[in-house]
Amino acid sequence: MRIELQNIHKHYGMIKANNGVNLTIEPGTIHGILGENGAGKSTLMKILAGFCNQTSGTILLDKKAVTYLNPAQASTYGIGMLYQDPFDFPLLTVLDNFMTGLAHGLKNKKKRFKKLFLEYSKNLKFHLNLDTQVKNLTIGERQQLEIIRLLALGIQVLILDEPTTGISSIQKEVLFTALIKLASEGRSIILVSHKLEDVEALCHSVTVLRQGKVSGKMNAPFNTEKLLKMMFETLPASPSRLKNIPGKKIIHLDGISVKGGRTGLKDCTIKIRQKEIVGLAGLEGSGQGVFLRAAAGLTNPYRGRIHVQDSELSGMDYRIYRDRGISFLPGSRLEEGLITGLSITEHYALKKKHGEFFVKWRNVEKNSARGIDLFRIKGSIESQVEELSGGNQQRLLLSLLPPDPLLLLLENPTRGLDMESMLWVWEHLQRYCESDTGIVFSSSELDEILMFADRVLVFFNGRIIKNLKTDQTDIHTLGRAIAGKN
Repeated sequence: MRIELQNIHKHYGMIKANNGVNLTIEPGTIHGILGENGAGKSTLMKILAGFCNQTSGTILLDKKAVTYLNPAQASTYGIGMLYQDPFDFPLLTVLDNFMTGLAHGLKNKKKRFKKLFLEYSKNLKFHLNLDTQVKNLTIGERQQLEIIRLLALGIQVLILDEPTTGISSIQKEVLFTALIKLASEGRSIILVSHKLEDVEALCHSVTVLRQGKVSGKMNAPFNTEKLLKMMFETLPASPSRLKNIPGKKIIHLDGISVKGGRTGLKDCTIKIRQKEIVGLAGLEGSGQGVFLRAAAGLTNPYRGRIHVQDSELSGMDYRIYRDRGISFLPGSRLEEGLITGLSITEHYALKKKHGEFFVKWRNVEKNSARGIDLFRIKGSIESQVEELSGGNQQRLLLSLLPPDPLLLLLENPTRGLDMESMLWVWEHLQRYCESDTGIVFSSSELDEILMFADRVLVFFNGRIIKNLKTDQTDIHTLGRAIAGKN
């Protein structure tokens, strides 16, 4: 299917997310959409997928103008989108999720859908257990489930929004192999990304957006320097790294075991000190998320003890941890971090620990505007969080962190951010260490951990198998450890 977007505009009040975008996608190709955060990539693709409607402009499919109002209508034209956070039902099984939206009436038997699912899985070389609850899948596996569900709906145009963010290198390889297979069968694949290496490895052509407009186009083979100049007005500066001397102990996890995730956490003993930045590495679901939630008091250990400074908080409610200065930033933005339907201002109103009965909205609006300016959020104080791009949702979450925490626990804090934004975020986070804050963060990007962490903990099957200073290791050593090879 040939897709043409002609003169697409999308305005949110005074904000022009898309400003006269023209784009053509040929059938049987993988087309990359590049751009920094807030460039308009996700908005443009949400328009094509029917998630939101353009302010003006025309969508043509095989040279015929079409109009649709929602994703369900878009799917009837053969267009489907895999969002940054896949749409699924965590408590249902893989098979039940697959059947959602496909099964109607009593004649549809599970046996038929199981056979159909397995046919798609075999073709794409996906390996999913049909009886597993979706809550136990990794992000990469949830993506595979959603791709199969979209294909079963008859999708001929598959849009993927930052699909490699937060998945392992092995899962990325499986995904890329599947996308190449789908393109070879005549489907049109659109890859939205800010990662040049992904676009260069996979795409036949690329369109670059900047500030809501097309800043350039290029066919493979790509010139990296030219693409960077299309993406950024000024190229990102080299990162600066602070050399911190760890201070007093903040938190001590002593032999804790915790249930949760795919593997839980087993016999974990570790100390985190002031001014220290500790990175958590490992395949998704290896225990990093459980570790962060246990340290934040969100999940209680069934064995072992947790001390914050000189107080034992084992079994205490997370509010006690929060009041002691421990702050947690989740990786799933709209599931755990932000509240769909609320504006940026309303999130700032909820930020206060001990608010008065009546909200002083004028003060809250001033704080919201200040946060938008400081964190370079492309939105207004009235913007609802679901209207923001993934990168801007992440900036909003970071802006809601307290100014003087004892310990920051961050789950993929730069997820979905381009290089320039990632460097800016770390420049901001490093300032916390000047006030004796400790930082623990997980990341699927080993380069990020080696760039900014003082120490790295490698998780495998629910255990910490390596505790290394980052200046005494390298990406190959970490890669072997992540795979369970010492």
